[in-house]
Amino acid sequence: QVQLVESGGGLVQAGGSLRLSCAASERTFRTYAVAWFRQAPGKEREFVATISWIELITKYADSVKGRFTISRDNAKATVNLQMNSLKPEDTAVYYCAAKRGDANIYSIYDSPADFGSWGQGTQVTVSS
Repeated sequence: QVQLVESGGGLVQAGGSLRLSCAASERTFRTYAVAWFRQAPGKEREFVATISWIELITKYADSVKGRFTISRDNAKATVNLQMNSLKPEDTAVYYCAAKRGDANIYSIYDSPADFGSWGQGTQVTVSS
């Protein structure tokens, strides 16, 4: 399993922006599909955004569509999540997850059960 480390979380006022990064331990990270999930206190972990491993197909949760952008820099073995127009309801621990890509280059994954590698999480707090 690839090791993942998230960074970039913090405290921001509503309407502000943060950029989360997920760094991988392997150069072969380019062959992994990657997703961001989040978990607020007392709630289940929920899907935020995902990016496929080769065609760079993306998918977003309806709650973040138009505000968040997922991207990857394969040269640096990182996947980023740019979060704009943040709202208090975006407050959560954000997790990066990775799954080795398969032969279907158009596959995208948005369920926690799809992913075998997880980071430790980074806290995002949005104040009103």
